[in-house]
Amino acid sequence: MSADDKYPEESGRRRFVKGVVGGSALAGVGALGTVTVNSATASPGAGGGATQAWAIENTAGPAPRGMPQIPLEVDDEGYIRGIWPDVETTLQGGVEIRIAEMDLGGTTYSSEWFQYCGVEGYQGIQPGYESDNYFRSDSAPPYDWQSSSKEQGDRFHVDDFSDYTEWGNGIGDAGAGKPATGTWRSQDADDVIPIQVIRSKRVEQAAQNDEWLQASTDQGFIAWLNKCTHFCCVPGYKQTEDVARFGDPNGVYCQCHQSVYDPFSVVQTLFTARPRPD
Repeated sequence: MSADDKYPEESGRRRFVKGVVGGSALAGVGALGTVTVNSATASPGAGGGATQAWAIENTAGPAPRGMPQIPLEVDDEGYIRGIWPDVETTLQGGVEIRIAEMDLGGTTYSSEWFQYCGVEGYQGIQPGYESDNYFRSDSAPPYDWQSSSKEQGDRFHVDDFSDYTEWGNGIGDAGAGKPATGTWRSQDADDVIPIQVIRSKRVEQAAQNDEWLQASTDQGFIAWLNKCTHFCCVPGYKQTEDVARFGDPNGVYCQCHQSVYDPFSVVQTLFTARPRPD
């Protein structure tokens, strides 16, 4: 989708817009003006196919759609973990397969949200892969606060983000959101699922009146699968000043081909999820 297809600033389009689900509802998107539907094509197959997902919006560059949001929750001890859908067995195309799918915040949340860019072959995306689902620090975080306080594999805790209302690193606006990079469902796995998480007052405020955000965010935290939907690179939030030349300096920027994503605009995407290998 080209930059010309995006909503102009003067349109007054609100951030964290609430989307619609279903073919008939999608047909009316143009009249509603409240959701972006991005699409890309690929060969469907068992465990894949047409998929609607919530994503942080792609606002610039060649990426065809946003990066899928990972619903999350804060446990009773204050640690942050992603929500994994319920696992069940079903028939798809006459073949019995296992799927990870559940209703969450009025949306069908599925592991198929993450089946693109080869991630569909990762062990952690298999429906029955055993994991505690906590977000854990990665091996080489780009943020000084994280590299000085976290070892690889450490879980993230709300206390790590206690200064989120004023944190800044000279890129974009201080207080916009405090970030961390990490992994999810990757312990003892051959492939690492990269994620990004931020805590922001903007997320807290938006979740007050939005069913999906109430169910998929917690205490101002929001997370997404950090794989650019263009050529599968790993973008970054407030990791380089170059983002100011290509879009919002408070955005998520992919240095490979200059795609930009807005972590404060969650939109619905429509794409073809790739099948998981047997």
